Amino acid sequence: MIWANLLHLSCNMWGDREAPDIGEYVTARPYLRFDDDLWRELLGKMAGAGMNMVVIDLGDGVRYDSHPEIAVDGAWTVSRLQEELAIARDLGLEPIPKLNFSTTHDTWLGPYSKCVSTDAYYAVCRDLIAEVCDIFGKPRFFHIGMDEEGYDCQRNFEYVVIRQFELWWRDLYYLVDQVESGGSRAWIWSDYLWGHPDEFFNKMPKTIVQSDWYYGEAFGESDAAVRAYTDLESHGYDQIPTGSNFVNAVNFGLIVPYCRKRIAPERLLGFLQTPWFPTLPACRDHHLRAIEQVRKAKDELSL
Repeated sequence: MIWANLLHLSCNMWGDREAPDIGEYVTARPYLRFDDDLWRELLGKMAGAGMNMVVIDLGDGVRYDSHPEIAVDGAWTVSRLQEELAIARDLGLEPIPKLNFSTTHDTWLGPYSKCVSTDAYYAVCRDLIAEVCDIFGKPRFFHIGMDEEGYDCQRNFEYVVIRQFELWWRDLYYLVDQVESGGSRAWIWSDYLWGHPDEFFNKMPKTIVQSDWYYGEAFGESDAAVRAYTDLESHGYDQIPTGSNFVNAVNFGLIVPYCRKRIAPERLLGFLQTPWFPTLPACRDHHLRAIEQVRKAKDELSL
């Protein structure tokens, strides 16, 4: 059973401008917002809590050999990233890469975020996925995001890009092909399902790991995000349900028993916690609470 936590190396994925209603850490910055000491502490706490996977949101936090031009100031070198992956593995944590290619969350791509679905874009995506697969040594999974691609989520952006209809699917298939060519299994957020159920189940390959996410506490079946867990199960998809302490302090403890009752063991690969805060000292308590919630949920299963 996977017990995973998402940690950010880069957090340049939400916004391209300053605005009064945009959160403190949302707007992209040209420098790395990351604390080494906190990173090491959190890895240790995760291992101590019995967690076994860390999903690392890489973004522009790495000076990739293939495309160093997208790196922010202070980005890790490839050798530094490899050193940190070894440390995580020594703690019993399987490191999994994440690069979010949703147009709502691709500010990290720099100029290429304005070249979506062009030959230049496809070449950069291909290069980055291949290099990351190599750096991680053909990781078991590769999270490519693909969530929240719609105008409502980009209404505060200066530059709005939305793929829809067949183009969204063509690009998804292209990215998945690159991941599989690198020896990994693609992993995505499942919220496209919420508004396009028939299309989703007709076109979404079963080979792609699904992470439906719900951060509330009501778990009413009328909510498409909640209903998606059972819908994905009824159609035979492998799942890693995702919770968070971003909104409240009880979600993760509720999502585990809810999904265990509704998803067959052979398709329930595990659970993912998503604090959605940068790896910075000011956010330390939030991260520690996220880890503690996973520890508690995991321990309650053995009672």
